[in-house]
Amino acid sequence: MNTHNREILQIALPSIVSNITVPLLGLIDVTIVGHLGAASYIGAIAVGGMLFNIIYWIFGFLRMGTGGMTSQAYGRGDEAEMMRLLTRSTGVGMLIALTLIVLQYPIERTAFSLIETTPEVERLAATYFRICIWGAPAVLGLYSFSGWFIGMQNSRYPMFIAITQNIVNILMSLVLVYGLEMKIEGVAIGTLVAQYAGWLMAIGLWMHRYKHLRPYAELRSLTDKGAMRRFFQVNRDIFLRTLCLVSVTVFFTSAGAAQGEVILAVNTLLMQLFTLFSYIMDGFAYAGEALAGKHIGADNRPALQTMVRQLFVWGIALALAFTLIYGIGGEGFLSLLTNEESVITASSTYFYWVLAIPLAGFAAFLYDGIFIGATATGLMLRAMFVASVAFFLIYFGCREAMGNHALWLAFITYLSLRGIVQGYLGRKIIRS
Repeated sequence: MNTHNREILQIALPSIVSNITVPLLGLIDVTIVGHLGAASYIGAIAVGGMLFNIIYWIFGFLRMGTGGMTSQAYGRGDEAEMMRLLTRSTGVGMLIALTLIVLQYPIERTAFSLIETTPEVERLAATYFRICIWGAPAVLGLYSFSGWFIGMQNSRYPMFIAITQNIVNILMSLVLVYGLEMKIEGVAIGTLVAQYAGWLMAIGLWMHRYKHLRPYAELRSLTDKGAMRRFFQVNRDIFLRTLCLVSVTVFFTSAGAAQGEVILAVNTLLMQLFTLFSYIMDGFAYAGEALAGKHIGADNRPALQTMVRQLFVWGIALALAFTLIYGIGGEGFLSLLTNEESVITASSTYFYWVLAIPLAGFAAFLYDGIFIGATATGLMLRAMFVASVAFFLIYFGCREAMGNHALWLAFITYLSLRGIVQGYLGRKIIRS
């Protein structure tokens, strides 16, 4: 195995493990409350979890922006800037977290005014929210550390932290719910403790591995106007890109829901196959992010070009493998998720769209990573905007004639266009 492939896998594989563990935190909570004897508990966790997913998703730029800029500083060998970036990202994260905590009541009221649910589910979800919102400093602080670790070519630490979080969450929730009979409060506190355990572990790992960077940890870097302007410029583009991503994702769900319960269930189940693919491809996107930034920082264009070629070899191979796997066993996988015959039967009508996802979408993931590493976030935003506009134009133009097929056609086009436009816009980054 050549050096470039080894570097890609050293970052990608731990990142994939980390990605797969992320949904486990929510799954653990659902499993525990699912045995409390009332469906309202499951509904409360679903609503509360969805709310936090949206909130934290929006602030995902703390991870991505930090990772891209840190990888370039790493490539240059600029230790002072590496440390300053962590300081800036953490400082901004703490400011956002404080704002979320201070504004928790209006956020809660606004959210529940938009979510239709029963009074009991709302009451329980509100309880869950009021406890878990205090985890904002830990979650956003961990975003900064995770991005920084990846930028430092170290994806093992985020993996260790993710595994630790799951173990702590399981143990704490079980003790609090079944030992102390705390019910929804116990689940929320268990999640809260797991979040802070992950953050503290990140700090501990940093102090152990990167203690030589401590002299560069200066708070005055937060007042460097030029550096902060650059930091916010990069992260502004990522933030706006994320809003486009959220709008497409939320609309996809709501448009499916408007077509009835069966179509909603079908779309939800089929999207699980996309989600599974995304966990794998995101791992390779992280590798692209870390390595692209390193090579650009070191001004080593030949190494960058070789890495990109190898990355796309992996991407094409994985896309073909997933297409084959979905073609052979995809429908069997759906039967594991549900035993509703009407849903399984209806899903076969749309299943061929799922077969198109890997080849249509792999380039979007890989270019996202490369663009973040290159801090070419403006170009990434431009590609996302074009793809999002195309998504809505195709859906509204075709829905009368095609129904739910229009939604899937729009989604596949959206995935393809992200990769195509980024490939076109990214030529100068890779070749110059």
